Amino acid sequence: MRLLVTNDDGIESPGLRALVNALSDLGAVTVVAPADDQSGVGRARSRTVGVTDHDEGYAVTGTPADCVAFGLRGLDREFDVVVSGCNHGPNIGAYVLGRSGTVGAAMEASFLGVPAVSVSAYHPEEFFPHPPHAFDFSGPASVARRLVERACEKRVFDTLDVLNLNAPTGTPAEMPTMRVTRPYADYDTTVEEDGEATHLVDTFWASADAHEGPVPDLDAHRDIYPVDSDRHALAEGRISVSPLRGPQTVEASTALTDVVSVLNGA
Repeated sequence: MRLLVTNDDGIESPGLRALVNALSDLGAVTVVAPADDQSGVGRARSRTVGVTDHDEGYAVTGTPADCVAFGLRGLDREFDVVVSGCNHGPNIGAYVLGRSGTVGAAMEASFLGVPAVSVSAYHPEEFFPHPPHAFDFSGPASVARRLVERACEKRVFDTLDVLNLNAPTGTPAEMPTMRVTRPYADYDTTVEEDGEATHLVDTFWASADAHEGPVPDLDAHRDIYPVDSDRHALAEGRISVSPLRGPQTVEASTALTDVVSVLNGA
């Protein structure tokens, strides 16, 4: 297999190193990753980037999507799949996926015609594995390796563009069972004033006093989220994999057709 590996935490991140180590026995791995942390940039693209050789591969002074664009169109080679991660923290929930640089890289690959897997690692209690060097990413990386191999064997990407994988940190032997999930839409935000600035605070969880984690009471969230949602899987400490489509799909709308007919007749 020919694999292009990227991330949004930067080319020096331990999550990326763990992923490269796990994928290396599947075939030829090429790393094109941001020169520094690009978390939360979504699918943002740049017109001009710098590319330098690095011990891991290529370091790009741009976004994760820039890295994928350069890897797929700027290198004299083809790739079977793009793998983005392991992110230092979960990427779950419909809104969060649109803002994630990890998932954004995978989506960029899908628009350029190559299937992708985005891989994120969370800690069941601390939520975000910080500092990342204190946590073990070998488990999520091993899950990603097995998922990539089997998904390609079973031709999963004939009908899907991206698999969004979230797994707890730990060793391969410690990995729990996997569940097929859907990104749950529970996003909201609050506006807070402190006299000097206006703060836009994300509320990623059903509990309004649990903003970006750690989540204070995961037991309570098990009863809030649907069993098939990615958030429920994380609350149970499970592995979540959500099948996604990249290029926007079109939904039929009789109401819109009626509106256009009226406007055309006005």
